[in-house]
Amino acid sequence: MSEEKVLPFIEHLVELRKRLMVIVIAVVVGMGVAWNFSTDVLNFIEKPLTGTTYLTDVKKKVYTQVKVWSPALYTRYKLEQEINAPVKKRPLNYSAPLEPFFIQCKISMLAGFILVLPIVFHQVWLFIAPGLTRKERRMVVPFVTAASLTFCLGAMFFLVIIWPVIINFSLSYEAEGLQSWFNISAYVNFCLRLILMFGLIFELPVLTLLLARFGIVSYEFLAPKRKYALLASSIIAAFHADLITMFVIMVPLYLMYEVSVWVALLFGKKRPPAEPELPAT
Repeated sequence: MSEEKVLPFIEHLVELRKRLMVIVIAVVVGMGVAWNFSTDVLNFIEKPLTGTTYLTDVKKKVYTQVKVWSPALYTRYKLEQEINAPVKKRPLNYSAPLEPFFIQCKISMLAGFILVLPIVFHQVWLFIAPGLTRKERRMVVPFVTAASLTFCLGAMFFLVIIWPVIINFSLSYEAEGLQSWFNISAYVNFCLRLILMFGLIFELPVLTLLLARFGIVSYEFLAPKRKYALLASSIIAAFHADLITMFVIMVPLYLMYEVSVWVALLFGKKRPPAEPELPAT
C-alpha cells in the first residue's frame, strides 16, 4: 500500500476515534442523568407483569359486547371471570449478588444513550461530512432531528404496544401447576435488546431518505426488491427463539422497508429526463 493511501486512511481512523470519544463521553454523562429515573423505567417495564395493560381494557370491552350479543357464550366460556380477574403481583427475582445494581447500570446506559441521541447522530454526521458537498452538509439539522425522533418513536412503539403483547402472551401459559418466575436479568435484558432493535428498525426510512437525497438509492432500485426485504426481515427475526418475538420483529421491519420505498419515491433525488436521441444524418 502506497504512502498516499496510508495517510488518508490513518486520518480517517483518527477522526473516527475522535467522534467515538465524544459519543462515549456523552453517553456517560447521559447515563449519570438517567440514573436518577432508572427505577421509574424499571417500574414501567415491569407494569405488564400485573396483567393490566391496554389489552386488558380491549378484552373487557369485547367481552362486554359479547354479553350483550350472546349471553349464552358469555356464560359458557366464563367470560365474567376474565373481566373481574384480580390484579396479580409478579415481582422480579434475582439470584446473584449485585445483580439489581448491574441491571440499573444497563437501564441507565440505554436511557442515557437515548437522551444524548442528538449528539450521537451529530457526531456520525460530522464523520461523514467531509465526503459531502456544501449543499448536502446543510441537511445536518433535519438528519439529526429526524434520526433522534424516529429512534425514540421506535422505542416507545415497542414499550407501549409490543412489550405488553409479548408479556401477556407469556403469562397466558400460567396454570394451576405452572406459574411464572421471572429473573430480573433475563427479563430486563430481553426488553432492552428489543428497545434498541426497534429504535434501529425505525431508523430505516431516515437512512433511506438520506441515501435517496444523495442519489445513492432510488424508488426504482428499492421497489423490485420487496421479496428480498421480506426474506431478510424473516432471517433477522429468526435469530429470536420464540415465535411471537419473531413475528413482532419481522412485521415492523418489513413495514419500515415499505415506508422507505415510498420515502425514496417522494423525497428522492429527481433525475433529469433523458434527452431524445437525434436522428442520424
